[in-house]
Amino acid sequence: MAKPEIETTASAIVYRNRWMTVREDAIVRADGRTGTYGVVEKPDFAVIAAIEHRMVHLVEQYRYPVHGRFWELPQGSWEDATVDPLTLAQAELREETGLVAASMQHIGRLYLAYGYSSQAYDVFLATRLSTTERQLDVEEHGLITRVFPLAEVEAMIRAGTIVDATTVAVLGLLRLHRLI
Repeated sequence: MAKPEIETTASAIVYRNRWMTVREDAIVRADGRTGTYGVVEKPDFAVIAAIEHRMVHLVEQYRYPVHGRFWELPQGSWEDATVDPLTLAQAELREETGLVAASMQHIGRLYLAYGYSSQAYDVFLATRLSTTERQLDVEEHGLITRVFPLAEVEAMIRAGTIVDATTVAVLGLLRLHRLI
């Protein structure tokens, strides 16, 4: 068996709250040089592209780290990391938009930022939509949901109005699969 490219020799948690853990790992590279890696661990999440008749459901909410409100696809995680991605996606769609999908197609799994985080997300295409009541979490106070024509969403991406990398990646993935 080949020697790993990077081996962890020690690991220490430097910060933890209910949403994330930050760890610092002492490492040895294959050439023998040592170093340190900082890793952010967060629960995986689901992203839901609720699209019907070329109309896309987006949510807008305040994102504290960048001090602004932004449009994005519905997405979220739970503290319980054992939850099945489909169950998570169905619940997040209902919570944030009040939509229930008769069809939820798993499109893929991507990593958010694997240069510093282990967090991944599952992508779902939700179709055959019906409405029910939203069930926003406390953290989602002020969240707005609205439906946009697909062409307008793509124009918003080109204009820099939609800057959420996950939303852009998911719509690109759907386009590559010829689903939109």
